[in-house]
Amino acid sequence: MAAEEAAEAGLSAERLQEAEEEAAENGASSAGGEKHLSIQRQLADLEKLADLNEAEKKPCPLCPEEKFKACYGHKLHRHLQNLHWKISVEFEGYRMCICHLPCRVAKPNFVADQAFSKMGAHYHCIICSATITRRTDMIGHINRHVNKGETESRFITAPAPKSSCEVLKEADTDVQVLPNYFTPQKTDSYFNPKMKLNRQLIFCALAVLAEERKPIECLDAFGATGIMGLQWAKHLRSSVRVTINDCNENSVTMIQENCHLNKMKVKVSAKEEDYYEALGDGEENTDTIEVTKMDANVIMHLRSFDFIHLDPFGTSVNYLDSAFRNVRNLGIVSLTSTDISSLYAKAQHVTLRHYGCNIVRTEYYKELAARTVIAAVARSAARCNKGIEVLLAVALEHFVLVVVRVLRGPSPADDSAKKIRYLIHCQWCEERIFQKEGNMVEENPYQQLPCDCHSSMPGRTAVVLGPLWSGALFNTGFLRRMLFEAVQYGLDDVQPLLKTVVCEAECTTSKNFSTHSPSDENKQEECGVYIKTPDMLAESDVVPGKRKNNEVMRNATKRQKTDNSAEHPAFYYNIHRHSIKGMNMPKLNKFLNYLSEAGYRVSRTHFDPMGVRTNAPLAQFKTVLMKHSTPTYAGGQTEGPLQLTEDVQVGDQLQAAADSKAKDDELLEEKKSGDTAAIFAEDCPTHCAAN
Repeated sequence: MAAEEAAEAGLSAERLQEAEEEAAENGASSAGGEKHLSIQRQLADLEKLADLNEAEKKPCPLCPEEKFKACYGHKLHRHLQNLHWKISVEFEGYRMCICHLPCRVAKPNFVADQAFSKMGAHYHCIICSATITRRTDMIGHINRHVNKGETESRFITAPAPKSSCEVLKEADTDVQVLPNYFTPQKTDSYFNPKMKLNRQLIFCALAVLAEERKPIECLDAFGATGIMGLQWAKHLRSSVRVTINDCNENSVTMIQENCHLNKMKVKVSAKEEDYYEALGDGEENTDTIEVTKMDANVIMHLRSFDFIHLDPFGTSVNYLDSAFRNVRNLGIVSLTSTDISSLYAKAQHVTLRHYGCNIVRTEYYKELAARTVIAAVARSAARCNKGIEVLLAVALEHFVLVVVRVLRGPSPADDSAKKIRYLIHCQWCEERIFQKEGNMVEENPYQQLPCDCHSSMPGRTAVVLGPLWSGALFNTGFLRRMLFEAVQYGLDDVQPLLKTVVCEAECTTSKNFSTHSPSDENKQEECGVYIKTPDMLAESDVVPGKRKNNEVMRNATKRQKTDNSAEHPAFYYNIHRHSIKGMNMPKLNKFLNYLSEAGYRVSRTHFDPMGVRTNAPLAQFKTVLMKHSTPTYAGGQTEGPLQLTEDVQVGDQLQAAADSKAKDDELLEEKKSGDTAAIFAEDCPTHCAAN
């Protein structure tokens, strides 16, 4: 069905393009300032044009005499109503009725008599001078005018608004958008209000990078309306040099208008040669926004940036190689993937085609999507001899956002490549574990799973997913600084999410967040990444050169390898997925406290509102859940939990089940032997009595 719809859409687009080309060849259908007689407001206006009269016969004003002969008023009224008015196209109170007059040149046909009747019917566009044959093509032609903002009629008598653009405001930044701005298929400048949280997260990441070194060159590779780049330049000002790029000419024009709307200076660079000419102009004004019209891969190949953001329509894997080619050392690359159907395992064949990864729908599918994207990022960075440190990975309803820091050199590239592993997932109990490092083939890979479903269930119970990123998804120090920037710039919408992610990165339930500047804390290293702070600038001035920085980065990397135990646990469990039938679960916050009292690291997760991230095995997770659950029915008990399940452990339950099964087998054998003895006693009563 999808293929047929796509084919029909392709055919309609081709017919519409052919119709517009024919209209351009035919030229204007009427003089400027006068509308065609087929364009009327009401049916009465069309009848006045025909001058209906019952006394004498009148011809149709929209049909030639050869097609419709003159007739009396009642018959002409039915003709105008059923043929011309009923199949008209409406636009802003006007009706474009079908016209059979020889206004356009008819294509030659094999039968000359039928050429006029088949090819003469057409519609006159109220906006331009086009004449369209089909009604569906005419509707598409009008919609194309509306999407481009061309709604002002060329006729004096047709009123229309002076400007169809709508001005939206977000984070003290004004942007003009076209009609249907929220539908990417119907407009050139796409603007999605639901991505506000995504834009605020990226802004906080850029603000943190701007505190490390100034000024930084940042690129918004897919500008659309330019809202993101405008927010960077308007709030960070001299700390950043913003470049907004888009390959669509209409989008570039819209970006320039939005820059003027926000009182920003604009420098336009539409060709590759313009960049080389600008290299000799000296330093540019930091308040100027550079707008370029290039392919995203081209501009990232030509220029070096400290911060690159990729937000294409769909997957971003086609632009990763270009992004990591010229990004500077310790720079940041952020990418937003909106191909949710493939990442969330709804179109698994597309996931295999784009990311080279096999996935299935699991309870932790959102984190699985984030690790799939990071694995593709790590492979692209490794091809350019660069490694990555994941600073933030967020997967929400509409997008998957990944922010990574770039570490130049073959050693960080090798370390990142080693973190790409396969995942073993049990389909019965949802237990999962990453495969061990090494290339040796194990005889029984099921032994790596903590569960024993393979021994108790028939057939194959587990699947291999991946390759996936097995490292950390968050950088606690970077996230805390992002939270500080969100508070400083008054981004209230993103603060709850950042607080949840900070707790998730530390795998804790406590929410003690400081609002003072992170520079006051002695945080010079974040997950092996060397960060310049104000206290360290003096030291770097005393000992100049790259050798000192390289030694510090090397030592930091070594310390990172020995501190892998501090990373947050991989994946999470959904408390509803593992609930016990017939039992009421405890509240989520209470359950987190129970797990913490049992000695496990535990936190909530932004991936799932009912998810629990913990290092506890699934068996212990179910044990604590069963221990603190209550029955759904009272049944005469008023003392709360069942006394039978207070001190029961999952391992003891399994052993008890095995023992009970063995006892049942023994009782069954004894019963069989007892029945045999009874039957024998009935057959030989004398022998039994003697015994």
